[in-house]
Amino acid sequence: MQDLAKVYGQGPSAVHALRGVSMEVGEGRLLVLLGPSGSGKSTFLNILGGLDRATSGHVWFGDTDLTECDDDALTEYRRSSVGFVFQFYNLIASLTARENVSLITEISVNPLDPAEALALVGLERRPDHFPAQLSGGEQQRVAIARAIAKRPQVLLCDEPTGALDSATGVRVLAALETINRELGTTVFIITHNAVVAEMGDEVVQFGDGRMVDRRVNTKRKPPLELRW
Repeated sequence: MQDLAKVYGQGPSAVHALRGVSMEVGEGRLLVLLGPSGSGKSTFLNILGGLDRATSGHVWFGDTDLTECDDDALTEYRRSSVGFVFQFYNLIASLTARENVSLITEISVNPLDPAEALALVGLERRPDHFPAQLSGGEQQRVAIARAIAKRPQVLLCDEPTGALDSATGVRVLAALETINRELGTTVFIITHNAVVAEMGDEVVQFGDGRMVDRRVNTKRKPPLELRW
């Protein structure tokens, strides 16, 4: 990412969501993004994921400049290379856990088996349960399994534990760490909980649309060791 800027609106009412953010991220890293509401974290993630376009600056994914891609190319990028996990699970209530994951595997080139994706998040015994039969944490883990079933190179997580209690949130974070470790997926996690920063390879602090700090964790903690 080089000099990323995003402006919504024009004139005196314009909102500068990002103000020249630059960083390079190595493959297979786990980054935790911290910062208050309105600091630019979600806008940053949306641009990385091809859901939004920067006003100026560049985003390279390998040798591809995403800021130069047309809509079709961005759709292909999202479909093949990126997984998304949000605060709300967005599962289809009439489908089982396995069927929710299969929605992705049916349109992917080299997907995981849905059962394998569910096993990676610890739900191998609940493939035939409907969302209403699962706890909030289990539903979020189904959402993670769905996101990683296509073997994305990048997994973008926006407040994935925001609607969960601390014990359930730790289990969800453990699932994300497993994906990072076993599949080598580059993971970005937005959170308001500073304790979560302890599980990242790197911690990036946002403020007023800028990256105000970036540090490497010398002693990354497994989620099950976090104390909320």
